Amino acid sequence: MQRGFQLGLLLLVVQLFQEGLGNIPAVTLTVLGFNVYLYMFPAAPLLKACVSLQHVYRYKEWCRLFLSPLHHVDDWHLYFNMVSLLWKGIKLEPSLGAAWFLYLLSVFFLLTGLVYLLLQALMTKLTEDSDPFLGFIDVFSHSNECAVGFSGVLFALKVVGNHYNPGGVTYVLNIRVSNRFASWVELVLIYLINPGTSLVAHLAGILVGLLYTVGPLKTIMETCAEFVSSDVTIPRPSSYHSSSGASGYSGTRRGNSEEPRHAEDSTTDHTSDYTESYIAGLTEEEQIELAVRKSLNQRGQTGQRGTARLPHGSQPSDEELSPEELLRRRRLRRFDQGFSNQKKTRL
Repeated sequence: MQRGFQLGLLLLVVQLFQEGLGNIPAVTLTVLGFNVYLYMFPAAPLLKACVSLQHVYRYKEWCRLFLSPLHHVDDWHLYFNMVSLLWKGIKLEPSLGAAWFLYLLSVFFLLTGLVYLLLQALMTKLTEDSDPFLGFIDVFSHSNECAVGFSGVLFALKVVGNHYNPGGVTYVLNIRVSNRFASWVELVLIYLINPGTSLVAHLAGILVGLLYTVGPLKTIMETCAEFVSSDVTIPRPSSYHSSSGASGYSGTRRGNSEEPRHAEDSTTDHTSDYTESYIAGLTEEEQIELAVRKSLNQRGQTGQRGTARLPHGSQPSDEELSPEELLRRRRLRRFDQGFSNQKKTRL
């Protein structure tokens, strides 16, 4: 069934052009485009694409695990999920690398459906008990729901993004929340605001994200990747990148990652810090002289850092120098003498 063009799709296109198609990483843009394509031209009706314990486990319709995340109820459902994917992909894909990000999406894609089925099985088991504590949640409805949408994968990505940005904060409906608890707060708020959303599917995404960040999933993925290819590069993302979510913006202040320079570095000969414009005004021989001088001076500064400081303006005698420094000084003298003779000959 082909859908007509709708407002949610229009806003999504506007969002894409605002970000700039060239600024969107390749894997993120491809996955987003594939979701839009399957919304416009569904591979199956929603009732045959949604995932539930009854359909998958009892009737053995395993294809629903692949169809469910890629189908959406309406254009607004698609819009909010794809905008969330866009923001998360722009932050995570460059940090993790395109290959690993695609690998991560594929694993999350399958695991969120499986964990969702396990949670539904647990809910089904709980409906057999008469525990009054469970009365505030309609356990029966959650154990029999049939879910579609990319939200589970997005919640897993959100947990990963927050894990690599531990000191940041997220604004969920203008509520300032630490990244450590942002996914849980968003899970509860979405369910309270819109009870029709799948609490179990979102919870499954959070659990899959935790399996990757604090559980064994990442190690298993790395082992599998190394087994397939010995040339694989395991991503080591920085802990200080900012992240965005569907509910708002978040980030951290980035500390100075450079180590402080030692006090001895401040005594470096400033003549070694030449600019390009200064070098451009020299002849070829003078540029060669400059390069050799810089190399010899840098060696000397490295050798002198362990020696005691001398009074300003005084130079150590040859007897006080180390063998390496003495050899450097003699080379510098020979170079100066040879270059001076070259100049006289040329004149």
